Amino acid sequence: MAAVRWVRVGSVNEPKLAAVRSAIGAYAPDAKIEGVAVTSGVPEQPVGFEEIICGARNRAAGAWSGSSCDLAVGIEDGLVALATGASPGEIAHLNIGCVAITNGERVSIGFSSAFGYPLECTVRAVNDREPIGVVFDRLWKTHRGESATKPSALSVGNIGRLSNGALPRAEYARHGVLCALVAFLQPDLYGLDEDAV
Repeated sequence: MAAVRWVRVGSVNEPKLAAVRSAIGAYAPDAKIEGVAVTSGVPEQPVGFEEIICGARNRAAGAWSGSSCDLAVGIEDGLVALATGASPGEIAHLNIGCVAITNGERVSIGFSSAFGYPLECTVRAVNDREPIGVVFDRLWKTHRGESATKPSALSVGNIGRLSNGALPRAEYARHGVLCALVAFLQPDLYGLDEDAV
């Protein structure tokens, strides 16, 4: 990882860039982290693992395209339906983030932890595909009376607000970056070329 000098991220969202900066910085403290605006190729509100993973992979590929960077990272959050077991047949939609990291030849995938939104948010996001950040910011303003100067997705994140600041979005996403990074940290165990990174 010491050879990593330039990492491109398929987003200009500051919490996502901070997550990559923090995760990569533990191994390559002098690496340049550059955000680039790319499209995810999935709906604005991804639902299901397939869309979330596809969005992360597309963002990583978009960040890699035409560059000579060492690694490219894509981060995509979305909602996944899971049986919670709280009552028979109960399904909850949990937010989960996927991170895809590529060196141009291989892609490694990692996930963040998952959390649940208030039901009012997930119903609109799943049924109408309204971006959950927009729905959540509206709910937060209605119930907490707080208007943010910018959307929560661009600051502490929805998880940051829900956790009273204990888990800001950048830290939440950092875990996914680290989980995707392990294949590049231990290349011989993952069948990668030792010089891959």
